[in-house]
Amino acid sequence: MGAKKKGTSSRSEDSEELGHVPLQAVLLADSFTNKFDPITLERPKVLFPLVNVPMICYTLAWLKSAGVKEVFVLCCSHSKQVISYLENHPEVSQPSSFTVTTIESRSCASAGDALRLIYERDVIHGDFVLISGDTVTDMSLTQVLQDHKERRKKDKNAVMTIVVKPSQIMTHQSRLLSNGELFMAIDPCTQQLLCYEDKADHAKESIFCLDKTMLAGKSAISLHYDREDCYIDVCSPEVLSLLADNFDYQDLRRDLLGGLLEDDVMGYKIFTHEIDSSSYAAKVDNFRSYDTISKDIIQRGTYPSSTPAVQVKEIGRGTKIGDSTEILSSVIGRGCSVGSNVSIEGCYIWDNVTIEDGCKLKDVVVCDGVVIKSGAVLEPGVVLSFQVVLGEQCTVPSYLKVSLLQQPTEQDSDDEELEYVADNSNVEISPPIDCDVNKPNELGTNGAGCVWSVCDEDWRNSIAPIPAEKLAEAIRAAEEEDQEYFAQDGSSLAELELESSDSEDNCNEDDSDFENEVEATFLTAVHENKTLDHVVLEVNALRLSFNKQTAECAGAIFYSVMKLASEAPHESASELVRAAAKVISEWKHLLKYYLSDIDEEIEVIIKFEEMCLESSKEFASVFDKILDQLYDQEVIQEEAILRWVEEKTNADESDKVFVRQAENFVRWLREAEEEEW
Repeated sequence: MGAKKKGTSSRSEDSEELGHVPLQAVLLADSFTNKFDPITLERPKVLFPLVNVPMICYTLAWLKSAGVKEVFVLCCSHSKQVISYLENHPEVSQPSSFTVTTIESRSCASAGDALRLIYERDVIHGDFVLISGDTVTDMSLTQVLQDHKERRKKDKNAVMTIVVKPSQIMTHQSRLLSNGELFMAIDPCTQQLLCYEDKADHAKESIFCLDKTMLAGKSAISLHYDREDCYIDVCSPEVLSLLADNFDYQDLRRDLLGGLLEDDVMGYKIFTHEIDSSSYAAKVDNFRSYDTISKDIIQRGTYPSSTPAVQVKEIGRGTKIGDSTEILSSVIGRGCSVGSNVSIEGCYIWDNVTIEDGCKLKDVVVCDGVVIKSGAVLEPGVVLSFQVVLGEQCTVPSYLKVSLLQQPTEQDSDDEELEYVADNSNVEISPPIDCDVNKPNELGTNGAGCVWSVCDEDWRNSIAPIPAEKLAEAIRAAEEEDQEYFAQDGSSLAELELESSDSEDNCNEDDSDFENEVEATFLTAVHENKTLDHVVLEVNALRLSFNKQTAECAGAIFYSVMKLASEAPHESASELVRAAAKVISEWKHLLKYYLSDIDEEIEVIIKFEEMCLESSKEFASVFDKILDQLYDQEVIQEEAILRWVEEKTNADESDKVFVRQAENFVRWLREAEEEEW
């Protein structure tokens, strides 16, 4: 490979010296994608407000709290805006032990180009943290740095550690619907990464193949599609050298990781560090993740209120709100004027926006300086870029994007965030001459802006909830893909048999993850008043993701229903029964959807036994009364109850606790059956 960087490798190879090198970080202030167009044509993504705080502030605050002493910020697209902001940022401009240095380059077209520039500047003197300015996290760096350094002492080829996390609640939607389904093969003993494949690299095909040579000398391999890449890396200087030697390496995952994993000459190795649920890490990759992370911050899932580094406010300073205006689950920036009788739900309104009387906005993004005239309606998924004007009584259809700038032609548009306008944060953007900014049918009378064409896939990455019909289509497509694949001849990953002593533990962990995700889906439905059909689609998506049967879905839903009942206020057993009866009545149709035969109903009774003995012991004393409710509300049939009793005939006495408790109820069922005869 390439020559070693002078002044870099010699220091990194000395482990004693390494401990005295101040921790450095490289922060990429450009994502090199166009997922946030048209907004990123005028402002870099790292300066987007995330709950009224620029994204890059979260990243810098974390780096400082994690012990990083020196940060190099690579500024590419709209570099002047980023540099100007950082020069006026209190923590950056004031002298301290935490230094931030900007490196500007308008010629970099990729992350690979940016890191090659870092290599040329010769500023990295040891292991460093690599992160982008759109990443929000509160994880501790201590353990991952320690593990990385320990591996480096034993093996100089251990050049990179990437941070991963278990897929969080509701990420089954992203796995099923997006192009970002990730497959990883990891050595469970050493945490070495053996395979990293992104569905985006395979178009619609989600079948991944493993090279058999990677199995050599491995007692076990963990195959994961349930892990997410946090895009936080600890790298050795050799990574920069490798990028300098390979100018075709552009993307840090597809090219760099792919190149390292496929290289059989230098023998470089990549390892993973998995964070648990107590840590938070997420990347603002599209409008949907922008919405998700914003909600996490608002709910203090990211930065606890005790953390002074980043102060967030849902309504900015100087904003005025009129009478009878309803604002739900939204963030409003500084200096905005909101009229009377306005409805704003699930929206992100940036600074200095004017919303006149009687407007209705739902699940939209509105950028700085936008004017929305009275009576206008914005349907879910709309994006209004800077200084757009909507006329009175205008209705903007779902997923429409409007900008004062024209939509680039196909020849102009590639995978880069090109600096479409003058790189000056104070410049005023004027509509292009050939842009029809007055379209009464689209933007209303005296409206101003260019309407961008809507892509068929815009709903995937919008902040608006996924439409039920789109989710259903995606589920059907996934089922058809699975059926088509397994109908073909040949081997699949399912045929790869790897013996592992902890396989049973992994199975139990999978069951627990499935139940947790079903519970989260159910609770979301409860709190957001989701329809039954929507919940069924969500649970079916989980069933496909975890490869579960309908009986397991029924058990997980029943667990969620009873958990909700147990959390209702109650001071006695009778109040608990009434609470359970109420919740069962509200959700019995969802339960019955997954109870198509007697065996599945018996599984629910067995699940209830397990709950009474383990996770929800307060139900143990009222088992028979809850069973009565399930029968009375026609969730469980008489035949299922009697067969459950019969199956317990030869069981140990310890397994008959609830059968004995339900004796009177069972006797009544049998007597009633005899009377009918």
